[in-house]
Amino acid sequence: MNITKTAMITVCGRPNVGKSSLTNALVGEKIAIVSDKPQTTRNRIYGVVNRGDTQFVLLDTPGLHKPRSRLGDYMVKVVRESLSSVECALLLVEPIPHVGEPERILLQRIQEEQLPCVLCINKIDTVEKKESLLEVIAAYNEVYGGFDAIIPLSARTGDGLDELLRQLETYAQPGPQLFPDGMTTDQADSQVCAEIVREKMLRCLDKEIPHGTAVEVTKFSEREDSGIIDLDVTIYCEKASHKGIIIGKGGEMLKRISSAARRDIEKFMGTKVFLQTWVKVKENWRDNPNFIRSQGYNED
Repeated sequence: MNITKTAMITVCGRPNVGKSSLTNALVGEKIAIVSDKPQTTRNRIYGVVNRGDTQFVLLDTPGLHKPRSRLGDYMVKVVRESLSSVECALLLVEPIPHVGEPERILLQRIQEEQLPCVLCINKIDTVEKKESLLEVIAAYNEVYGGFDAIIPLSARTGDGLDELLRQLETYAQPGPQLFPDGMTTDQADSQVCAEIVREKMLRCLDKEIPHGTAVEVTKFSEREDSGIIDLDVTIYCEKASHKGIIIGKGGEMLKRISSAARRDIEKFMGTKVFLQTWVKVKENWRDNPNFIRSQGYNED
């Protein structure tokens, strides 16, 4: 494959509209975790798609929300900075004929940066009457008249993804290949593994507890004789009561989280994984700038 053009695209939107699901669908494999809870993505993740002579680099960003901690401040900063030095902004929204405050803020930022913007209406597989999408389009055109294209799609079923890539290709600039063949993300394998563990907590636990957790890989090594990966993971939570909930009665919840994570990690790594997990209390870590930086959420 001879790559002669590249396109840097920021995928932005409010929490829980399917940004990571769309990035995964375009890349063709799971590089970003997904759940039905807001603020699943905390950092900027690069997804890489090679198509013909073009390499697309997708910047999957946290959902724009009102921050309530230093970590939240960092996530909002990531979103805003991700709209600089890219070829195009992809604003992902739900099929609802209402433009909320997060969308208005993002559109204002996109206008300030003078970026081409593609409006993508996700989750069209949940819409019974396709004519209702016209109301959604009208609502957004009333607020922002400068969309280059408006594309209804479904990250879940794949509808509209080919049309989206054709549109994004129009923003590609001549230039060298940024990521080598076979590389689908800029994340280290250990970071993907940590995020998979966090995803399983988001799916297994209720309400606020998952948002008060962080995951750190303390050991990542491959056995020379068998290729098995030894993976030690520490889960940090903010309260002793949360630790008990994460571990569960007789360790059942932690076992459930770990088993689900191990299956996905083995699928991602393509080999057997020996996973060990521990839970530690780190009070108010989301407002501790040193700890936040140690977890890879660098504010620089």
